Amino acid sequence: MLDPQVRQLLDLMVRRGVPPMHTMEPVQARLSYRDRRFLTQPDSPPLAYVVDLNAPGPAGPIPLRHYRPDEAALDTPLPTLIYLHGGGWVVGDLDTHDTLCRELCRGSGCAVIAVDYRMGPEAPFPAAVEDCWAATQHIASQAAALAIDPNRLAVGGDSAGGNLAATIALLARDASLPLAFQLLIYPATQMSRTTGSHEAFREGYLLTAEMMRWYHDHYIHDPAHDLDWRASPLLHPDLSGLPPALVITAGFDPLRDEGLAYAQALSLAGTPAAQVCFERQIHGFITMARAIAEADTAVALCATALRRHLHGRA
Repeated sequence: MLDPQVRQLLDLMVRRGVPPMHTMEPVQARLSYRDRRFLTQPDSPPLAYVVDLNAPGPAGPIPLRHYRPDEAALDTPLPTLIYLHGGGWVVGDLDTHDTLCRELCRGSGCAVIAVDYRMGPEAPFPAAVEDCWAATQHIASQAAALAIDPNRLAVGGDSAGGNLAATIALLARDASLPLAFQLLIYPATQMSRTTGSHEAFREGYLLTAEMMRWYHDHYIHDPAHDLDWRASPLLHPDLSGLPPALVITAGFDPLRDEGLAYAQALSLAGTPAAQVCFERQIHGFITMARAIAEADTAVALCATALRRHLHGRA
């Protein structure tokens, strides 16, 4: 059964005539996504240390944002989450996920470094992958300067960011860059969009089939790329030897089944994976705590997992 708070939010959006993303041009959609966050996101929790940085990338500097918990000295090497924002590889930026990154930093006691990668249609696949991988390598190589622990690095993200995080974990394994954990929040893991949940929730639950097609077509310009494991990590032939994963899914999300399938494939390959489905929720809910109370529960779950895997304590 759908969470009543979700139902109220969806009904409110209909009454207010909020235009769907796929009815806009990408630049307009980005502005709308950024502005709408104030309606559903909680106030940003304060942090004393939030610094914008850059990493060198294949097409120029990649913006980063570095968060550190208040209780940590600035010269103490901290376990760190590299966070990749969601938004369908078309919308989203450091600001749209600033509150979530602050929450994860405060709740976990870890540093968080968010990555603002290139997006489609201006920079289609594999530009986002290339930027996220370049940023991850840079962060690891600059561990001393950033006061982070290179042996306790995690990668995570939501939706498109979850897709990218899963891909980065695979690239890091193959490059012998050790990661300690991967946090995959309702990740896209295959581009085919043919699962049962895609059919069941194609309309009426915020992320629609038309919207997913719009995101996909702006990101993937060559249909052959749908079969590239960097776009569809579920298609990778070897999911063994990866860092432990927490995969969060939502019960009324078109991406639910492919998130579950990825967790199952990780487990079958011998990679430790936990999967938690918030049965009453929709795609995107974790950033919507102003409207949906269960978002706080999901954030707390993520923070607990980060503490356990990076600090070694619950």
